[in-house]
Amino acid sequence: MRILYACSEAVPFAKTGGLGDVMGALPAALEAAGHEVSLVLPLYRSAWGSGVALAPTGLRVAVPVGGRSMEAEVWRAAIPGTRSGTCWLVRNDALYDREGLYGEEGGDYADNCLRFVFLSRAVLEVARALGLAPQVVHAHDWQTALVPVYLKTIYRDDPGLGGAGTVLTIHNLAFQGVFWHLDWGLLGLDWSHYNWQELEFYQRICLLKGGIVHADRITTVSPSYAREILTPRFGFSLDGVLRDRAHLLSGILNGIDDATWDPSRDPHLAARFDRDRLDGKARCREALRRELDLPSRPDIPLLSLVGRLTDQKGIDLLLEGFDGLVQTGAQVVVLGTGYPEFERALAERAERHPRQVRVLLGFDEPRAHRIEAGSDIFLMPSRFEPCGLNQLYSMRYGTVPVVHATGGLRDTVVPATPDTLRAGTATGFAFEEPRAEAFLEALGQALAAWSDRRLWRRLVRAGMDRDSSWRQSAAAYQALYGQVSRPNGHPPGAPGP
Repeated sequence: MRILYACSEAVPFAKTGGLGDVMGALPAALEAAGHEVSLVLPLYRSAWGSGVALAPTGLRVAVPVGGRSMEAEVWRAAIPGTRSGTCWLVRNDALYDREGLYGEEGGDYADNCLRFVFLSRAVLEVARALGLAPQVVHAHDWQTALVPVYLKTIYRDDPGLGGAGTVLTIHNLAFQGVFWHLDWGLLGLDWSHYNWQELEFYQRICLLKGGIVHADRITTVSPSYAREILTPRFGFSLDGVLRDRAHLLSGILNGIDDATWDPSRDPHLAARFDRDRLDGKARCREALRRELDLPSRPDIPLLSLVGRLTDQKGIDLLLEGFDGLVQTGAQVVVLGTGYPEFERALAERAERHPRQVRVLLGFDEPRAHRIEAGSDIFLMPSRFEPCGLNQLYSMRYGTVPVVHATGGLRDTVVPATPDTLRAGTATGFAFEEPRAEAFLEALGQALAAWSDRRLWRRLVRAGMDRDSSWRQSAAAYQALYGQVSRPNGHPPGAPGP
């Protein structure tokens, strides 16, 4: 199959979170399964420092937006990890040559509607100009959710595009691309599509809703999250729309790039290790303590949290339970950036406990690897989590996760119970209710297990044995693409010419 990925970020060109990691690995996994893959995303400022060679094609494409024509200059780069996959980067410096991808200093860019309407139209205009003729177009999140809409409307009869099947993946339903109804003119769609069954959303425009309604298939990034978003609690007011399309909705777990995240050959680590050579992990722990200027204390565990400092990630639970956490005597390191109030509160706690707590604001990929490798326990008290990748990185690096049992965390971490501990299948600890007391109780269980070195080694090895690669997930996507792929431009089951 010829598969075209439409997205707003992909490692190593641009990343703010899990979407970038997924799009840095999924195309390569599908190419390895024998498919032709290509990817379109913006040429952000960050792409110039990606370490991948960018080359101009000389192609300039006219992109109709809001009744006028805007220009997309097309650049190309190899998709890392592929033999022939191409990333087509859409250059428009007025829209994308900025410090951030979606905003700065905690706020969104005021022209985000224009920026991502442009991207969705540019994806299809670039595909048409290059003659890509995809059989499947896979869009991701609200930033490219208009792609399925355009393929069912403006490009319906296009000979190279109109026959493509469409998949929309929701990586996080909390982000929906909601804008003023006065921005409707930017979309280039007839006003008849501004209705409660398509793109109208409480008298505003919802780009993600449009994609949900028009895509041939909808996926999200774990089976549990696919069920959760059908409920008012997790549906963010789109649960009714999703229930109407539930027969087309499925959850496919994300994988990780197990070549990049491999403790046996990770260049960022002080020592390499694997499940049978865990002494290297102990050296990584001591090296991390030296790096962070924490006391060398082999008699206490090192806890970590790496991620966005937002309420979704349960940072409020961490702060509420922080006194109880430090009373355990464990050392704690936090790496991330997010809400200013959470950043300030965590920094204050680090100042209060200088020999026990480190808070590193910002993001540093090599340091994230070192923290995963050097920690004993990883904290992930997310209030909701579509899939999550850090718990997968942690288990791969022999770091036992403590998680809230929600979404992909429920699907990937086997909680320690008497039965799972006896069977040797437990890989972490989980709590059911998003409360600080429940979080601390699960952490207490983890700390008790850490004190039993034989039991802890079994937990570590069980996590390291888990296959978190893209192989299984890629097979699931391949099957899904087979359901929507439209050979020769004809819908599935329709007769050919």
